[in-house]
Amino acid sequence: MSVTEPRKPIEVRTGVDSVWARLRVEAAAASAEEPILASFLNAAILRHDNFADALAYRLAAKLADAQLDTMLAHDVALEAIEGDPEIVEQAAADMLAVDERDPASVSLLQPFLYFKGFHSLQAYRVAHWLWKEGRQNLAFHLQSRISERFGLDIHPAARIGKGVMIDHATSVVIGETAVVGDDCSLLHEVTLGGTGASHEDRHPKVGRGVLIGAGAKVLGNIEIGDNARIAAGSVVLKPVPAGCTVAGVPAKIVGDCCPQPARSMDQNLPDGAG
Repeated sequence: MSVTEPRKPIEVRTGVDSVWARLRVEAAAASAEEPILASFLNAAILRHDNFADALAYRLAAKLADAQLDTMLAHDVALEAIEGDPEIVEQAAADMLAVDERDPASVSLLQPFLYFKGFHSLQAYRVAHWLWKEGRQNLAFHLQSRISERFGLDIHPAARIGKGVMIDHATSVVIGETAVVGDDCSLLHEVTLGGTGASHEDRHPKVGRGVLIGAGAKVLGNIEIGDNARIAAGSVVLKPVPAGCTVAGVPAKIVGDCCPQPARSMDQNLPDGAG
């Protein structure tokens, strides 16, 4: 999209409205409480008409570099959002997931303004849209920039659902043919990696509501069932049934899982496991 072309209004579905309204209220309160941040909060949130515009602005501020300045990065983000308005709904769901699951988040402002797990996931969504549109060179450029800026690597062809939290994000790797279902939680240093060097479907398929603990490595084209839990530091080489907890190197089933592990973030192993 040329910077000289008039931009079409972005259609934002009503499900995002309550998130946007809450974010604005929190931004206004923070601005009054800390006047030194008033200009920043106005530019990032309060001056925008809707969540989509604010999201595009925030991503541009984070992704701009010498090759893609802030204005061009903003255009790319807006083009993706206009091409797939679901990106905005996914971002709202991701932000609510962080607010629900991360005690360090005291309002929606923290993920939207500061949390690199949230930023990297939304930037991936733009790169993923570009990939689907056949614009692989620009998608790879964004992948590289995301890696440099946020310290993790998500291939733009990977498929990631909504309501996902990538906590801390540092050193997370998600490969090209990986799939992550809705409502999952991934902690730092998680790898969803492949096996072998051939160009084939070689990465994990993670179901809904899965919790993957810090440092866990899930390798190969294997299925991780819905609401499973993978203990921190585990190496998973075989499929994991739904509702199970696995731990160890290599990982083995050590018991059933707590209800909705990705939401509760309960990482305690069942009694007698270990």
